[in-house]
This record gives sequence, structure tokens and C-alpha cells, in this order.
Amino acid sequence: MENLGLEACANSFASALAAENGGAIRVELCENMSEGGTTPSYAQIKLCKERLNIQIWPIIRPRGGDFLYSDDEFELMKEDIKICKILNCDGVVTGILLANGEVDKNRCAELIELAHPMPIAFHRAFDMSNDLEKALEDLIDLGFVRVLSSGGKENALKGIETLAKLVNQANGRIEIMPGAGINSENILEIKEKTGATVFHSSARVKIASKMEYRNQISKMSYEGDEYLYEQTSSNLVNQMVEKLKANS
Repeated sequence: MENLGLEACANSFASALAAENGGAIRVELCENMSEGGTTPSYAQIKLCKERLNIQIWPIIRPRGGDFLYSDDEFELMKEDIKICKILNCDGVVTGILLANGEVDKNRCAELIELAHPMPIAFHRAFDMSNDLEKALEDLIDLGFVRVLSSGGKENALKGIETLAKLVNQANGRIEIMPGAGINSENILEIKEKTGATVFHSSARVKIASKMEYRNQISKMSYEGDEYLYEQTSSNLVNQMVEKLKANS
């Protein structure tokens, strides 16, 4: 039987709890999902570790945008990794590139050494690298345990052929985890065509605010609706988990 599973990208304690209730094997914990995810707060990590049984892997990303970081941003990343070790996280997820699009091997090696024995996975900075095949070998040499990828495309379904090639290239040396746009309608197709066994999804739904008074003129953010927020759905997680179980 294949060891199939779903990792949920959770933007809060509530989302992480929903992921656990839905049957996910692991949570990539983050905030600011509209920017691709940034490092969650100390409190979010602490509460997840104290109250949940699911694996908690916080993302270590000091800001949105690219993956080329200043010296100060790199120091922030190191401090966040130290915090995750103190809180007994199961692992962390990060990624750093050089200006030319290659994996920043020196800085990644420093983070891996700092995190030890806590394992590190590489996020979709991988998809923004200039050569996926070379980047994959770099990650294997460095000692990353897993890489999240859409195959360099806007979503995993469109990157399905590249993902299949990456799974074949990895040959068990590192886990290739397809992510971006995965849902209950396409997860089995992506599984069958890539050969991957663990998948990544935010499984989000919009939650309506319970505010009775609503100021419709003033805005707290540049985009979006203050009276809606997104949260992982245990039902959506469970739909994908059950499909994987039935297909194992």
C-alpha cells in the first residue's frame, strides 16, 4: 500500500485545527497567504504545538515578494528558526535564491546547520529558480528532505509533466510534493501522472464576518473585503484525504 497523504497550508491556528480534523498528515503554518505565505507569529506556532497532534512545519519567510534576501532579513530567518527549535516544531520550510536564480547554497547550508536536528523543506522558491533540474540536485546535496513545487507553472496541474520528471529524477532521494491549485477534483490525476505520494493544498474557504456594524467606506487593506477572511476547511481536506485512501 502506498504511503499517501495531504499537507495543508494553514494560515492560522484555526486553519491548522481544521487540517488536523480533516485528516491531513502535516501543516505548513504561515501567515499572509495572499503574499504566498510569511513566517507565522510566535503565538500561532506555540498554540499549534501545545494543542494539536498534527506535525507543525512553520514557513521561514520574512516577507512576500522574491526570495533574494538582505543580510538583515537573513538574520530574521535565523532567529525564527531558533524560535521554532525552542517550540519543538517538527520541521521548518524555507527557500533562498541568488540574484541569478540559482539556489543560495551557502545561506541554505547555514540554515540547515542551525536547524539541526530539525529537518528543513524547501518551498516554491524552487519554482522561481532558473534551472529546476540543477536546483533539485542542489537541494539533495544540501540535505533538504522535501521540496514543494508546481513544476514551475502557475499550478500543479499545468506543471504535471515537469513534476513527473522531477519525481523520476529525485528517485527517492528527496520528496517531491506537488502543490498549487490542488483540490479534490484533480488530486488523483496529479497523483497518477506524477508518481508523487504526498500533496499540498490550502483547502481554503471564505468565512463571512459576524460583525453587525460595517463601515463600507474606510478600508484596512488595499485589496479584498474586511468582512471576509479565508480559512482551511476540514471538509475540503477530508475530501482529498478520503480520495487518496480510496485510491491507495
